[in-house]
Amino acid sequence: MFLRDRKRARTRQALVDAAVDLFGRQGYEATTIAEIAAAADIGTRTFFSYFPSKEDLLFPEADRRVRVAVDAIAGRSPDEEPAEVLLRALRQANDESGDMTGPLAALRIRLTMEVPAVRGRALQLQWESQREIARHLAAAYPDRLDEVSAAALVGAFVGAATAALTTLLEDPRRRADPAALRASLQQATEVALRPWTPRA
Repeated sequence: MFLRDRKRARTRQALVDAAVDLFGRQGYEATTIAEIAAAADIGTRTFFSYFPSKEDLLFPEADRRVRVAVDAIAGRSPDEEPAEVLLRALRQANDESGDMTGPLAALRIRLTMEVPAVRGRALQLQWESQREIARHLAAAYPDRLDEVSAAALVGAFVGAATAALTTLLEDPRRRADPAALRASLQQATEVALRPWTPRA
């Protein structure tokens, strides 16, 4: 990674960290983009070269998770079932980052429930992600899945992971042990997809 890219990545993370701190201390609605930018030591106008909106600060790795899934599909083994590919992608995403199980994840879920603008952005990102992953999955398994069945499988996968994660993060004791939380998330999602994994 070039120096410029490293600096950009650090600034992007500084914005996310500042947002998490400010949202937690003074609330989402009361926090302005100008305050977040100032806390990250950049100008308000510069903020928009990193994130298109305040809501997007809560979903900094949404695109990365889609790329992980798409790469898992592209790198599938000949005997790997579609659901197994998705479960492998979930495991890899969690191994590479704490975005789904760390403090940001708990805050994101709480604000999704409480703030209509955050909920709207969450649903939009989820819908876009599901469509993208399902499109690649259908193309990878043309003899097994059509567009509708691929969409249904990816919807079951995303829905299972989201529901399991929401329930897990509601418990402060589970939030205190990220490794156990990731294991529980993986196990719960595997149980939900068992009908699509005949060898399980």
